[in-house]
Amino acid sequence: MSTTVRWLTADEDRAWRAFLRITVAVRTGTARDLAGLGLSEPDYEVLSTLSERPGNTSTLGEQAEKMGWSRSRLSRHAMRMETRGMLRRSPDPEDGRGCLLTLTEHGLAVLEEAAPAHLASVRHHFMDHLTAADLIALEDIARRLGEADNDAGQA
Repeated sequence: MSTTVRWLTADEDRAWRAFLRITVAVRTGTARDLAGLGLSEPDYEVLSTLSERPGNTSTLGEQAEKMGWSRSRLSRHAMRMETRGMLRRSPDPEDGRGCLLTLTEHGLAVLEEAAPAHLASVRHHFMDHLTAADLIALEDIARRLGEADNDAGQA
């Protein structure tokens, strides 16, 4: 079976490479700034998303899906965060193989201390360089890509 390769045009290739440079530069900068606070990007994502959930609790499966991680990878990471006192793992009564992740008081305090610096980092590495029109365009692009992913997942 032969397939036709749809090579990128010069414009598409430049746009793709620009997107990659942007994501690497922004994530590298914000990760470096979080590391200065003793946190990794995944630490911060787990803390911040748990803080938004009722009871500061999520299932391991929901959290892994949100982060794009496997359950086993997140389970190992959650164990390390639990050792640092930032979250508590407990059996999930609705899934005998799963567990619940709950933000501890210490984890919430760590998040509250880190959030202002993280927001300053996001502004410094990303937001301060964009116009209102850029933000609208990015939101539109993200929506279309999200819809395309959802359509592909349903196919």
